[in-house]
Amino acid sequence: MKHLAAYLLLGLAGNTSPSAADIKNVLESVGIDADEDRLTSLLSELEGKDIQELISEGSSKLASVPSGGAGGAAPAAGGAAAGGAAEAAPEKEAEKEEEESDEDMGFGLFD
Repeated sequence: MKHLAAYLLLGLAGNTSPSAADIKNVLESVGIDADEDRLTSLLSELEGKDIQELISEGSSKLASVPSGGAGGAAPAAGGAAAGGAAEAAPEKEAEKEEEESDEDMGFGLFD
Protein backbone atom coordinates (compact mmCIF):
# COMPACT_ATOMS: atom_id res chain seq x y z
CA MET A 1 0.00 0.00 0.00
CA LYS A 2 2.79 2.42 0.86
CA HIS A 3 4.40 1.83 -2.53
CA LEU A 4 1.14 2.51 -4.32
CA ALA A 5 0.55 5.64 -2.24
CA ALA A 6 4.00 6.96 -3.20
CA TYR A 7 3.30 6.13 -6.85
CA LEU A 8 0.01 8.05 -6.71
CA LEU A 9 1.64 11.04 -5.00
CA LEU A 10 4.22 11.20 -7.73
CA GLY A 11 1.45 11.01 -10.32
CA LEU A 12 -0.36 13.91 -8.68
CA ALA A 13 2.88 15.89 -8.78
CA GLY A 14 3.07 15.41 -12.56
CA ASN A 15 5.33 12.38 -12.88
CA THR A 16 3.22 10.16 -15.16
CA SER A 17 5.59 7.18 -15.05
CA PRO A 18 7.48 7.10 -11.73
CA SER A 19 10.57 4.91 -11.54
CA ALA A 20 11.58 2.67 -8.66
CA ALA A 21 14.13 5.29 -7.59
CA ASP A 22 11.43 7.98 -7.54
CA ILE A 23 9.20 5.87 -5.30
CA LYS A 24 12.13 5.00 -3.01
CA ASN A 25 12.94 8.69 -2.64
CA VAL A 26 9.37 9.50 -1.61
CA LEU A 27 9.28 6.67 0.92
CA GLU A 28 12.70 7.48 2.34
CA SER A 29 11.70 11.12 2.78
CA VAL A 30 9.24 9.97 5.46
CA GLY A 31 11.49 7.33 6.99
CA ILE A 32 10.08 4.22 5.28
CA ASP A 33 12.24 1.55 3.67
CA ALA A 34 11.01 0.30 0.31
CA ASP A 35 10.49 -3.43 -0.23
CA GLU A 36 12.31 -4.20 -3.46
CA ASP A 37 10.12 -7.18 -4.41
CA ARG A 38 6.83 -5.38 -3.86
CA LEU A 39 8.07 -2.30 -5.66
CA THR A 40 9.14 -4.35 -8.68
CA SER A 41 5.79 -6.18 -8.67
CA LEU A 42 3.84 -2.91 -8.47
CA LEU A 43 5.75 -1.30 -11.32
CA SER A 44 5.34 -4.38 -13.54
CA GLU A 45 1.58 -4.44 -12.86
CA LEU A 46 1.17 -0.74 -13.63
CA GLU A 47 3.48 -0.63 -16.64
CA GLY A 48 1.71 0.83 -19.67
CA LYS A 49 -1.55 1.47 -17.81
CA ASP A 50 -3.27 4.77 -17.15
CA ILE A 51 -3.68 5.23 -13.41
CA GLN A 52 -6.88 7.28 -13.84
CA GLU A 53 -8.52 4.44 -15.76
CA LEU A 54 -7.49 1.95 -13.07
CA ILE A 55 -8.97 4.15 -10.36
CA SER A 56 -12.24 4.45 -12.32
CA GLU A 57 -12.44 0.68 -12.79
CA GLY A 58 -11.70 0.06 -9.13
CA SER A 59 -14.31 2.57 -7.99
CA SER A 60 -17.01 0.91 -10.08
CA LYS A 61 -16.07 -2.49 -8.63
CA LEU A 62 -16.18 -1.17 -5.06
CA ALA A 63 -19.64 0.31 -5.65
CA SER A 64 -21.08 -3.22 -5.85
CA VAL A 65 -19.44 -4.39 -2.59
CA PRO A 66 -21.84 -4.35 0.37
CA SER A 67 -20.47 -2.21 3.17
CA GLY A 68 -22.73 -3.48 5.96
CA GLY A 69 -23.43 0.00 7.26
CA ALA A 70 -27.18 -0.50 7.66
CA GLY A 71 -26.86 -2.99 10.52
CA GLY A 72 -25.90 -0.45 13.18
CA ALA A 73 -29.04 1.69 12.92
CA ALA A 74 -31.48 -0.62 14.72
CA PRO A 75 -29.76 -0.71 18.16
CA ALA A 76 -29.28 3.04 18.15
CA ALA A 77 -32.98 3.60 17.52
CA GLY A 78 -33.92 1.25 20.36
CA GLY A 79 -31.68 3.10 22.82
CA ALA A 80 -33.10 6.47 21.86
CA ALA A 81 -36.64 5.33 22.67
CA ALA A 82 -35.73 4.70 26.33
CA GLY A 83 -34.99 8.40 26.88
CA GLY A 84 -33.33 9.94 29.93
CA ALA A 85 -33.50 6.86 32.14
CA ALA A 86 -31.09 5.02 29.90
CA GLU A 87 -28.66 7.93 30.01
CA ALA A 88 -28.61 8.13 33.82
CA ALA A 89 -27.75 4.46 34.30
CA PRO A 90 -24.35 4.54 32.53
CA GLU A 91 -23.27 7.53 34.64
CA LYS A 92 -24.01 5.68 37.88
CA GLU A 93 -22.18 2.61 36.60
CA ALA A 94 -19.17 4.72 35.63
CA GLU A 95 -19.04 6.31 39.10
CA LYS A 96 -19.23 2.88 40.72
CA GLU A 97 -16.41 1.57 38.50
CA GLU A 98 -14.22 4.57 39.38
CA GLU A 99 -14.75 3.98 43.11
CA GLU A 100 -13.94 0.28 42.77
CA SER A 101 -10.82 0.95 40.71
CA ASP A 102 -9.54 3.43 43.33
CA GLU A 103 -10.02 0.85 46.07
CA ASP A 104 -8.10 -1.77 44.09
CA MET A 105 -5.04 0.46 43.81
CA GLY A 106 -5.09 1.47 47.44
CA PHE A 107 -5.09 5.21 46.72
CA GLY A 108 -7.29 7.77 45.02
CA LEU A 109 -6.43 9.88 42.04
CA PHE A 110 -6.40 13.14 44.02
CA ASP A 111 -5.02 11.91 47.39
